[in-house]
Amino acid sequence: MPPPIRTRFAPSPTGYLHVGGARTALFNWLFARGRGGRFVLRVEDTDATRNTPEARAAVFEGLRWLGLEWDEGPEAGGEYGPYFQSQRAEIYERWFLKLRETGRLYEDGGAWRFRFERKPVTVRDAICGEITIDYRDESNTPDMVVRRSDGSFVFHFVNVVDDLEMRISHVIRGEDHLMNTPKHLQLFEALGVGAPEYAHMPLTLNRDGSKMSKRDKGAAIHEYPAKGFLSDAVVNFMALLGWSPKDGSEVLSRDRLVERFSIEGVNRSPAQFDWDKCVWLNQQHLAMLSPEEFAAASRPFVEQAGLPMQENYPAMAASVQGKVALLTEVPEAVRFYLDRNPELDEAALAKVAGNEKARDLLEAAASDLSRLDDWARAREVIQSTAVDHGAKPGQLMFPVRVALSGRAAGPDLGAMLEVLGRDESIRRIESLARNLPEP
Repeated sequence: MPPPIRTRFAPSPTGYLHVGGARTALFNWLFARGRGGRFVLRVEDTDATRNTPEARAAVFEGLRWLGLEWDEGPEAGGEYGPYFQSQRAEIYERWFLKLRETGRLYEDGGAWRFRFERKPVTVRDAICGEITIDYRDESNTPDMVVRRSDGSFVFHFVNVVDDLEMRISHVIRGEDHLMNTPKHLQLFEALGVGAPEYAHMPLTLNRDGSKMSKRDKGAAIHEYPAKGFLSDAVVNFMALLGWSPKDGSEVLSRDRLVERFSIEGVNRSPAQFDWDKCVWLNQQHLAMLSPEEFAAASRPFVEQAGLPMQENYPAMAASVQGKVALLTEVPEAVRFYLDRNPELDEAALAKVAGNEKARDLLEAAASDLSRLDDWARAREVIQSTAVDHGAKPGQLMFPVRVALSGRAAGPDLGAMLEVLGRDESIRRIESLARNLPEP
């Protein structure tokens, strides 16, 4: 029976969670979740000057907002802890002594070096294929320091020790670590244990081909919630950075991602970060929410904008759900509902004023609507009013839309009539008819 699937994300928290690191965490999480495995969070915090509690908290919060809960690690516990490298000194010391017993270490100016075997070492990578480094040329591959003269251990050594101690079965990480892997394979072999399977993901680049930096748009995960993104949409977007399902579908729920994700589907070429694509995916995920979920998700943004909240806010929100791409757009989309005298768009007003029948049609509509017993038929009555006065329905529908919202576009007319109700709808129609400029 093969060993259980165990993946890990090992950030060095020196600031916020970067989209590149988040994607690494996501691929490991998806791989483990889809195969009944466990996802481990391990914190590489040996640099005390750069790894702060605030930085750790930012990484944890970013992962949790994305929904990437870890099965083992800080705050979750587990049998292979501690999960902070700064607390694992005794473990590293024990494995250092074991490595020294093999005769593969020697002292060099107070530091300890690992003596490579002078042979070709082949990495069999699940994404990149076979990569061979020839260690017979010592000038290109000098023996590696594993312990500095100050007693601290280097990344390569502690990384290998942590992976073997925590029973990591698959190491899924960025392509920038690919050339480290032959060194790690030599360490695993010297320690007498099998190495994990490796998969090195392509880097994420900007649209111009440059490598994403911390200053680039979309780099910081903690900025996405405030910009009006759903975590499911961001997870969907990040999953498509270098991976795609066999059928080429793009809008995928979290459950579907877990079902479909495979290392075989990861592309070898670099991924391209496309902000517009991320916004589009968010729009698709907003549209998939139930009206109740959309209202709950958008309410904080409307309240933050200082707009008065009303009991029928869920109906307002539902009417604009298909019109927005970001939750930050909702306050402006519903503003006309909450303002008794919404500002009239000049171009829309000019278009209405240019229709010589508009005033008479609006007055007739207000009159017909005032006699209506079943308000659910309001849209139907407006169409009938237009026809009765020798006009096409659109010649009245558009002026009514502008009267209700002040805009040329927006929610469905029937939805606006329903949300505003009889009295407010008629009042707004009469107001525009009264104040309409002469054509």
